[in-house]
Amino acid sequence: MVQSPEDLQATFCSTLVDEWARQGVVHAVVCPGSRSTPLALALWAEERITAHAHHDERSGGFLALGLSAATGEPTVVLTTSGTAAVELHPAVVEAHLAGVPLLICTADRPPELIGVGAPQAIDQTHLYGRSVRWFHAPGVADAAAMPGWRAMAARAYAETSGLNPGPVHLNLAFREPLIGTPGDLPPARPGGGAWAWRPAAGAPNAPAVGLADDLAGRRGVIVAGAGSGSGAAVARVANALGWPVMASPAAAVWSEPGAPVVPAPDALLRANRVDLGPEVIVRLGGPLASRVVGEWLAASGAAEVVAAGASRWADPHGTASVVLPLTADDLLDAWLLEVATITPTDGGAWARRWRDHGDAAAAALSAALAAEIEPTEPGIARALIGVLPSGAALVASSSMPIRDLEWYVRPAVALEGYANRGANGIDGVVSTAVGIALADPTRPTALLIGDIAFIHDSNGLLGAAERGLNLVVVVVDNDGGGIFSFLPPADALAADQFEALFGTPHGLDLVALAQAYGAQARRVDDLAPAVVDALASGGLHVLLVRTDRHANVAVHRRLNDAVALAVERLSSS
Repeated sequence: MVQSPEDLQATFCSTLVDEWARQGVVHAVVCPGSRSTPLALALWAEERITAHAHHDERSGGFLALGLSAATGEPTVVLTTSGTAAVELHPAVVEAHLAGVPLLICTADRPPELIGVGAPQAIDQTHLYGRSVRWFHAPGVADAAAMPGWRAMAARAYAETSGLNPGPVHLNLAFREPLIGTPGDLPPARPGGGAWAWRPAAGAPNAPAVGLADDLAGRRGVIVAGAGSGSGAAVARVANALGWPVMASPAAAVWSEPGAPVVPAPDALLRANRVDLGPEVIVRLGGPLASRVVGEWLAASGAAEVVAAGASRWADPHGTASVVLPLTADDLLDAWLLEVATITPTDGGAWARRWRDHGDAAAAALSAALAAEIEPTEPGIARALIGVLPSGAALVASSSMPIRDLEWYVRPAVALEGYANRGANGIDGVVSTAVGIALADPTRPTALLIGDIAFIHDSNGLLGAAERGLNLVVVVVDNDGGGIFSFLPPADALAADQFEALFGTPHGLDLVALAQAYGAQARRVDDLAPAVVDALASGGLHVLLVRTDRHANVAVHRRLNDAVALAVERLSSS
């Protein structure tokens, strides 16, 4: 049957959406626009995919990223043409560097409207450069190409979620009229499953580094960042080897019960404990936030450094002996087969030494924080984690929040940790947290964020109060960029110059800002009960705690000094 051009476009879009639903896509974020109408209508009509509308393309991209991070499945995000498509670039970069699957669909003008001064027509070819796993521009829907539509949709899904997950960009040209009626879709391939693009489940047959033969019996450290795999598996391997674990809040092992995670690794290593030098370092996933930990690892002189599980080449200090092209879970699965044959290093003495130092550091931190009179940023992080229920999702913003969590907090219950640590930016953090909360609205979700990052993505709250989620946003409000007070410009510049360029006080009423978006917002002094009440009542809550940027530097110094003194006493006892 010959279809009109608008009906053919509708059939093309419905075919893409049907194939993506068959592959496993369950969420889409649709940013309003005219040129994207055909695909927007197809997504809205597909019952297997939940379409979430968002006014702001930049925030919408990060909302989709949060949904993908939480579900493990690619989320479709759709924009109209022109600068609307450009607004997705920060989320594309984060998805690229963090290895998060994302199906980017940008509507475009047809060829006759490109380069002639037509409105909302820019060059969208390879708009995101090398930050995508695959770019494809199939042109305006053509009946002759119909037999390949499903294959194209399946390839887009496979490229975004396959061996190296990340964003895929489809640039889809549509010609007016934009509203049509889909006809019969081309038949699906037999079998109904995804293309065989992902590796088979299970451990690799021949891991490049054996646990028993290459690593056991040597003093080692496991460093676990985002993408470091199963927390239980990391804990089991570390306990078998008798090795400590340094973990990011974005690593599952950070909150794994029974895992030998080092509390306060940054403060502990500032104490310059030379007797804690490892012979082997195993890096799983991305790096930690602590520069001190990174520099200590680089200068450790470890004879062997094994890296695996990162979404890209992961050897920032050029010290890796082996960079394995394996997911962390694949490597851990292989190593778990050898666990029963392992004897802990030095009969457990190496593990005890780290545990003793860690216990001393943890006790010193608790005592030092208890002595603080005013709210402190490390204390806020501890108060939040102390009341989150087991299984809750925790989103840590870049800048100081993820550092305070990594440096000073050890959870007592298992949490699902998330952070945008691909590019380490403050872009879209609120939107990402909304996406994570939206992926499972029954699960309590908390976001710890600074005031500048909150303002940067306040549009992430657009419509969030009506999305039926259970999200509490804890904003550390120190009226500016707190992390810069720890950096050289704070001492090198005159106070007025530093404040103008780095401190950047905003003077905004963030409670009123959050309330304008429909959030239940208030300032609190006692955070813990406020978080408990917010999660119990459900919905969107924003809790603000005031701190002082200048006092915060002194607080961190006192905490680090307390740990150094505790370690010194331990060594002399």
